[in-house]
Amino acid sequence: MTLEFNPDFPSMDDLRNKAKSRIPKFAFEYLDGGCNEDVNLRRNTSELREVQLKPHYLRDFNGASMKTKILGMKYDAPFGIAPVGLQGLMWPNSPEILARAAFLHNIPFVLSTVTTTSIERASELTEGRAWFQLYHPTENSLRDDIIKRAAAAECPVLVILCDVPTFGFRPRDIRNGLAMPPKMSIKNIFQVLGRPYWAFNTLKYGQPNFETLRPYMPKGLDLKQLGKFMDQTFSGRLNEEKIKPIRDMWKGKLVLKGVASEADTEEAIRLGLDGIIVSNHGGRQLDAGESTIKPLKTIASTYGEKIEVMMDSGLRSGPDVARAMACGAKFTFMGRSFMYGTAALGKKGGDHTISILKTQLQQVMEQLCCERVTDLPQHLI
Repeated sequence: MTLEFNPDFPSMDDLRNKAKSRIPKFAFEYLDGGCNEDVNLRRNTSELREVQLKPHYLRDFNGASMKTKILGMKYDAPFGIAPVGLQGLMWPNSPEILARAAFLHNIPFVLSTVTTTSIERASELTEGRAWFQLYHPTENSLRDDIIKRAAAAECPVLVILCDVPTFGFRPRDIRNGLAMPPKMSIKNIFQVLGRPYWAFNTLKYGQPNFETLRPYMPKGLDLKQLGKFMDQTFSGRLNEEKIKPIRDMWKGKLVLKGVASEADTEEAIRLGLDGIIVSNHGGRQLDAGESTIKPLKTIASTYGEKIEVMMDSGLRSGPDVARAMACGAKFTFMGRSFMYGTAALGKKGGDHTISILKTQLQQVMEQLCCERVTDLPQHLI
């Protein structure tokens, strides 16, 4: 397909700056921030960008193809849209915007349990191609019902999350009242009034809600009661006892997201998972942890033949995708880049962001004289 994007916003920095000017400060800081002092947030991107690639200019070259295969499925590019919570808070209707764009471009869209559209709606928009990411419920009956809904919606991949055994300590969100329990302060209300287009669209599409969880939530909860409900309903700490029943129930592909060590990779292989996403939750959970690119290199080289190894956290651009794949990732995901796009450009943001990433990656591959994304490791310095 022809790739077209708004030339006024040719980079992720352009989209980020525009997004910052269009949405309330509390929403932007929720999107943009990490945890504690943001050390690992910055490390994720800076250490990934230390990866260097070597071009081969004098060899025969028949053109570059970004098409790739992961978990038995063929996609037009080696990147997808990562699960992001509360997407509708950052830009109204953004999960639907991104699901449509992902379907149009034939890349995966991963729906979070705690975002603002439902499993069924995401499946409808992607014709059953949306992946679903599960926060583990405390009650088995709720777990089973959500998994059955994902199966009924024909989600091909279930992603279970292991890197949120406790909520990250995020000072911005605490100041902004977006911790649990959340609250809307006078300061936040004035921020909303300063972003009238965001406010208008929020009125148009309705107040953001956890749509997948709506059937299980008591009606009429105030914000404090909602926070208590979330704390009581979900337990993010996974172990063999919790994973095995999911593996038995789920007949599609099962992926563990949040892997950051060889030990957890070995456990995922032993428990029969089909893939892992090496991730540190975008630097939002453990500020003292490693950048994602560091464990990826070891995990991919040691276990890449035994399990599909993917990566997110720290990637922002097409060159970043090339760097991660050169280090052994079979596929990549991004969250913030796509949210910057929708917050900046609304309903055009998803298509615009995907087009930029495809164009950037194509240019890198042509510069390297790399015909297939699977050949990128040959260019690693």
